[in-house]
Amino acid sequence: MQVIVITGGSRGIGAAAARACAARGMGIILTYNSQREAAEAVVAEVEARGVRGVALPLDVSDTASFCAFRVAVADSLREVWNGIALHGLVNNAGFGLYSPLDAVTEAQFDGLFSVHLKGPFFLTQALLPLIGEGGAIVNLTSATTRVATAGVAPYASFKGGLEVLTRYMAKELGPRRVRANAVSPGAIRTDLGGGLTDEFEALLASQTALGRVGEADEVGRVIASLLADDLGWVNGQSLEVGGGYCP
Repeated sequence: MQVIVITGGSRGIGAAAARACAARGMGIILTYNSQREAAEAVVAEVEARGVRGVALPLDVSDTASFCAFRVAVADSLREVWNGIALHGLVNNAGFGLYSPLDAVTEAQFDGLFSVHLKGPFFLTQALLPLIGEGGAIVNLTSATTRVATAGVAPYASFKGGLEVLTRYMAKELGPRRVRANAVSPGAIRTDLGGGLTDEFEALLASQTALGRVGEADEVGRVIASLLADDLGWVNGQSLEVGGGYCP
C-alpha cells in the first residue's frame, strides 16, 4: 500500500489526482483550507474505490502550522494504515491572480509567493522524515513558466522557482531514492482564478494543438503515473500536460 499526501485536494487538479491515485490502489491524505465539505466528498469518492482516505485542514501559506500537520499525517499513517511510511507528496494547493505588473500589490505578491514557492519548500522539508525510501514528490507548476502570458507575472515567476526547486529536490533526495518531478498544466478547465469564460476558453483552445482545453482528470492521471513505480526512472523532470499549448 502506498499513501499519498495531496495538498489542495478538495477540487480541481488536486481532487482529480486523488481519484487517479485511488484508482491505482493508493491511500489518500488530502488537504483543504476552507472547503471541508468538498474535501470530505472527495474522500467519499476515494473510499468508494476501495481504498482509505483522510481529509486534513492545512493553510499552505502558514509555515508555522507545518509541524502540527506532520504530526496529524503521522497519526493518520499509524491509525489508518498501520504505521507505514508515506510514499508521496503532491504540492498542488494554489490560487490564481490575473493582474498587470503595474497593478500587483506587495500583499498580493507575498500571498502568491507563500503558497506557490515558500509553502511547498517548507512543507516538503517538514514531511521528509515521514517519506520512505523509494518515495516520490510531484510539484504542480504551469505552462506560464514557458510561455509569457500577460497578467500572471508573479504567479508564473514562483511556479518557475518551483520548477527549479524540483530539480534540486531530485538531486538532494536521490541518495534516499526519493524522486521529484514537476507537472506543468497548460490550459485546463478548473475554477482556478475564477474559471474560464467561454471567450477565453475558445482563445486557449485555438492556441492548443489538439484544439481544446484539457480536463483536470487528464492531469490527475499523469500525477498518479509519476507517483507510481511504472515511471520509476523519471526524475528531476518537468512534464508539460497541455495538449500542445503553442500560442
